Amino acid sequence: MTRQFDPVKLSVLANAFDGIVREMTNGLLRSARSSVINTARDFSCAVLTADNQLLAAAEGVPVHVFGAGPLGEDMIELHDDIREGDAFLHNDPYRGNSHAADHCILVPIFVEGRHLFTAVTKAHQADCGNSLPTTFFATARDVYEEGALIFPCVRVQRDYMDIDDIVRMCRARIRVPDQWYGDYLASVGASRIAERRIKELSEKFGVDDLLAFVDAWFDYSERITASAIETMPESTLHGKSAHDPFPGTGPDGVELQATIHIKPSDGRISIDLRDNPDNLPNGLNLTRATATGAALAGVLSGIPETLPSNAGTFRRIEVLLREGCAVGIPQHPFSCSSGTTNLADRIVNIAQAAFSQIEDGYGTAEGAAGQAPAKSVISGTDERNGNAYVNQILVGGVGGPATPYVDGWPTYQRPVCGALLYHDSVEVDEQRYPILIHERTLIADSGGAGRQRGGLATRVSMEPRADAVTLTYGIEGKLNPPKGVRGGGGGAEPDAWVEDLTTGERRAIPVVGRYDLKRGEKVVSITPGGGGYGNPLERDAEAVLDDLRENRVSAEAALSEYGVVITDGALDADATTSLRRERLGVH
Repeated sequence: MTRQFDPVKLSVLANAFDGIVREMTNGLLRSARSSVINTARDFSCAVLTADNQLLAAAEGVPVHVFGAGPLGEDMIELHDDIREGDAFLHNDPYRGNSHAADHCILVPIFVEGRHLFTAVTKAHQADCGNSLPTTFFATARDVYEEGALIFPCVRVQRDYMDIDDIVRMCRARIRVPDQWYGDYLASVGASRIAERRIKELSEKFGVDDLLAFVDAWFDYSERITASAIETMPESTLHGKSAHDPFPGTGPDGVELQATIHIKPSDGRISIDLRDNPDNLPNGLNLTRATATGAALAGVLSGIPETLPSNAGTFRRIEVLLREGCAVGIPQHPFSCSSGTTNLADRIVNIAQAAFSQIEDGYGTAEGAAGQAPAKSVISGTDERNGNAYVNQILVGGVGGPATPYVDGWPTYQRPVCGALLYHDSVEVDEQRYPILIHERTLIADSGGAGRQRGGLATRVSMEPRADAVTLTYGIEGKLNPPKGVRGGGGGAEPDAWVEDLTTGERRAIPVVGRYDLKRGEKVVSITPGGGGYGNPLERDAEAVLDDLRENRVSAEAALSEYGVVITDGALDADATTSLRRERLGVH
């Protein structure tokens, strides 16, 4: 008979591994050079088991870590001589990685001569060698036009020392080589933190206890996931969405769908993405890792219970993918340059919104996405010092989805990130880059109306403090803005334009591409708002009054959308009740 693992020790070790990943995260956040890492926090850390199962991810970005197992599989498959002191650089989207701009450092962790765990850091780079100065080349017709340096899990350290050939290749092709090398050292250092801490943990508890913990932790996570699914009604859910037209998509954009089977008798859920378009001749294609991660993120958002983010939980959720599919397993040489964002965001939204079909209390509305100019990759030469620069800025957020219980967040950033990325500091960005940001403000009425309101959109305007700053961006959601669920309204659509600072003349800019913002111009960037959840007439009237006072909702919308009567700045409770009953048809 198998001895039950001590539940107290189970909790202690689960939190210990979580703490190790958080220490990795803190180390990388504080030592990286690129602001997309050290300010926006576009990176994740995780620990895998020796058999490549996700053990701990703390606050890892879902699209980074939920499909992280194949990274370890590639290390084992491609190298039969791994040993202590090794580190591997992996960014191959045709194997286990997300997209070429996410550089992963894998460190195999040996204890008493045995490979027991693998530390993983995955960080979005300021530049990855693309043919254009952007890490999101959505219009690239194939990987050759994309141009990124791709490393299919190559050894970059041996015996704790850099392999200089690999480092020189990166420094020769990446536009900001010193910045890249600083980020590389920070990533290696974060993975080495996990190596040291796990060795210390094994000295304290012993190898046998650590291995027994892994099995017990996965089994526990699987049990509570099965229990959560067993309480749900048996259902087959169909969700669909559409990505706006982009170069390479055709005039109707990309129509996507998913079928979700909930089988409470088996304690299992499956999500099928196979009936979707083939790979596209642009950079929107997902990878195995990002399609898996997006599907899992959407399912976990749809289930009311909070479940551990590890391989034990994932045992109960099957993700069905197809080779050669735009939201599946890509075929070389189709580009996956934007494989962590556009279509992945749509898959998260499809899944999490589909769960709302079950009944009130399940699922969420759709969250906003897109790469508006306020979230663009900026590049050029800084006239203050003569240095070239390239980096993604995250100055403007997007509206998050309303849930059955809370309003959407205005700092959501995008569905695949689960609100885990940070906003840039305006002042820091202005110091680092030749830009001046005039405003960053939330827009009233931009969140979908509902019992719970969608997150508000953001308006940002900025100008260059140089002859020109190149913006590379992709506005998404103008034709298909985020939808509300269960009677909730949709979020506001995005927009962007350029204004002449002297004449005030407004000029349209392309929906996707590059724009050289010249001195004397400013770009105005408006992100989308999130969808609402539930009937707006059921929203607490006092909450609507608070929204009005904080300029989240206008007086017109308070009356027309929410049926709230406000007189001389005060809530008229009787008139509100009467008006809402009339609109609901209650007599």
